[in-house]
Amino acid sequence: MIPRELLKRIRRIEIRTRSIVQNLFGGEYHSAFKGHGMDFDEVREYHPGDEVRSIDWNVSARMGQPFIKVFREERELTVILAVDLSASDYFGSQSQSKRELIAELGAVLAFSAIRNRDRVGLLLFSDRVEHYVPPAKGNRHVLRLIRDLLYFQPEGRGTRITAGLEHLARVQKKKAIVFLLSDFRDTDYTPALRALRQKHDLVAMSVRDPWEDELPQAGLLRVQDLESGQRRWVDTACPRTRDAYRRAAHRRREELTHTLRRLRIDQVELVAGEDYARPLNHFFRNRSRRR
Repeated sequence: MIPRELLKRIRRIEIRTRSIVQNLFGGEYHSAFKGHGMDFDEVREYHPGDEVRSIDWNVSARMGQPFIKVFREERELTVILAVDLSASDYFGSQSQSKRELIAELGAVLAFSAIRNRDRVGLLLFSDRVEHYVPPAKGNRHVLRLIRDLLYFQPEGRGTRITAGLEHLARVQKKKAIVFLLSDFRDTDYTPALRALRQKHDLVAMSVRDPWEDELPQAGLLRVQDLESGQRRWVDTACPRTRDAYRRAAHRRREELTHTLRRLRIDQVELVAGEDYARPLNHFFRNRSRRR
C-alpha cells in the first residue's frame, strides 16, 4: 500500500513535469532523437518548393500532373532510464535532494518519450542491480516508473555503475536510448560505459549538490559518508580546508567530463535546487543541430 503522502508527491511531479514537457521539451526531444527510418505514408499533389526527388513518376504519368511520395518517420524508439539509487543520492543541502531531482528528471524524460510514442523502461541500481521494469508505453506505465523512482528502497548503499550497465547490456538487446542518471561517485566504470556506448545511444546525466562543489563556511561540522557510514569532523572555517575541498571537487568533475568526451558520450550536468529546464533544453537543441 502506497502512503497517501507519496501519492500526493507523485501527483505533484506528474503535474509539474507534464507542463514542462508540453511547453518546452516535446518538440525538442523529437528533434534530438530521430526514428530508425522512414515509412511510406501517402501520395499527394506536387506543390512549389517540394523536393523534386520525391516525385512519383508512375502516378504522375497516370494522373497527368506531378505527384510526390510522402513519408513519415518510423518512430517507436526504446528509452531506458538507468538510475543510481546509492545512499549518496539522498543528500540534499537545498530545497531538494539529488534523488528528488533524479525523480523529476526521470519523469520529464519518460513523459517526453511517451508523447512521441516511444517505449520507456527503468533500471535501478546501487552497488548491485535493484529493480528492472521492461520498456512499455502509456501514462499508467510512466506513473509506475515515477512511483518506483520515489518509493523504491534499495538494499545496497554503495555505487557500482558497472553492475547496472552490464545487466542492461544483457537484458536490452535492441538498440535503445539510455539515460544514465547518477552522481558518478564511483571508480573503474569506464570499460562498462565504452561497451554500452557501442550498442546503445548513451547519455550521461550527472547530478550533484552545491555543497559537493564548495563547503559552506559554518565552523566545525561533523560529516558522514552516506555510502560507507564513516563520520569525521571538518573545520569549514579553515580556508585551506575549503580550498582543498573545492579543488578536489573540480578535479572530479573534470575527470568525468574528460572520460565522457573521450568515449563520445553526451553529458548533461545538473545541480539539485537549481532549474533543470535550461541545461536540458540546451542539450536537446545542441543534439538536434548536430543531427
